[in-house]
Amino acid sequence: DDSASRPGKVQGDGQLAVEVPETAHQISRDSWFQVGFVLTTGINSAYVLGYSGAIMVPLGWIGGVVGLILATAISLYANSLVAKLHEFGGKRHIRYRDLAGFIYGKKAYSLTWGLQYANLFMINTGYIILAGQALKAVYVLYRDDHDMKLPYFIAIAGLVCALFAIGTPHLSALRIWLGFSTFFSLVYIVVAFVLSLRDGLQAPPRDYSIPGTSTSKIFTTIGAAANLVFAFNTGMLPEIQATIRQPVVKNMMKALYFQFTVGVLPMYAVTFVGYWAYGSSTTTYLLNSVTGPVWVKTIANVSAFLQTVIALHIFASPMYEYLDTRYGINGSALAFRNLSFRFTVRGGYLAINTLVSALLPFLGDFMSLTGAISTFPLTFILANHMYLVAKKSKLSSSQKLWHWLNICIFGCMSVLAAISALRLIALDSKTYHVFADL
Repeated sequence: DDSASRPGKVQGDGQLAVEVPETAHQISRDSWFQVGFVLTTGINSAYVLGYSGAIMVPLGWIGGVVGLILATAISLYANSLVAKLHEFGGKRHIRYRDLAGFIYGKKAYSLTWGLQYANLFMINTGYIILAGQALKAVYVLYRDDHDMKLPYFIAIAGLVCALFAIGTPHLSALRIWLGFSTFFSLVYIVVAFVLSLRDGLQAPPRDYSIPGTSTSKIFTTIGAAANLVFAFNTGMLPEIQATIRQPVVKNMMKALYFQFTVGVLPMYAVTFVGYWAYGSSTTTYLLNSVTGPVWVKTIANVSAFLQTVIALHIFASPMYEYLDTRYGINGSALAFRNLSFRFTVRGGYLAINTLVSALLPFLGDFMSLTGAISTFPLTFILANHMYLVAKKSKLSSSQKLWHWLNICIFGCMSVLAAISALRLIALDSKTYHVFADL
């Protein structure tokens, strides 16, 4: 239904009514398969090239492998809880905040919104840094003069992302681009996998010991655990589920099973092989570790750049949806008013993103902080608690205990991860300056 932004009221249990606007974007159009690819694009984005260094190095073989498998299972479980609440109370909740508002009332609506946008803003900023790093990696393959610094490449990446955002009106409009995105993902994953495998077979025995002092090991382990969770979770499941056609819960579960089986295999492969090949000296951007023909590495880096542009659009779409709905942008995507609105507003939003990216390129630490203060609460604590509240009469006492246990464990992890991330930021801000050329 493409109806314009008519505010509709939703009444929670005795809570204040929350104004829920209809959406200016398309909903209920896409097959579960297309939505499965949207989810898989998020998981196999260029971020996977960093997991050997960011997850495996601090956790080692046993911690890394067990951690990844556990994070996959826990994330599938938490996401399925949110997916099952999509039609709670006889109404579709097409935004995370609508669902929280319906269950808890007005304050939760605003809080969920704030957490979600902080999370998505940081993910987008990370994508622009990644895109800049991929472009810089191409440059370094051909020129070693350091004339072009990372912030310049970040600026170019931001510009390309803005052009793509102006040309792609909403999440469902990605259709053909999801095919390209999957192709680009496969290119850099296969190249990184094959070159790492070749290097690993030729290399002398590697050192797999976990680097650092015993204190720093504790903190890096906690940080890596936050990155594990960050790897699998979008923090915008209801928004993605809104694009799926009926029956929404059944189709979304199919998409989630696809994401967490077929979808995670490329990520596993490249993460494990990267660590196996280079041990604890693996870099946080795997294509910088591999040796091989320059043209192959060029294609892989260009693919990583292009895929990042498409993936960023997915994580920016809740922001675009809010702005389009707020200002009644509907009808033809090519109408002058709609084009100029997207040009100004999305361009402005991405300009801010790009500035933050160039300013703080050691964003991995901020990612861990975002994971701690928004991904954990949104995806795990809130998912379990919303399910408890929504289904309270239907759950046995052991099921209730199970959900409370989840809430407590993830609450503690969230606090620990936040402390660990703040410590990293403090340490790194002594080492790096703003607009650093990493």
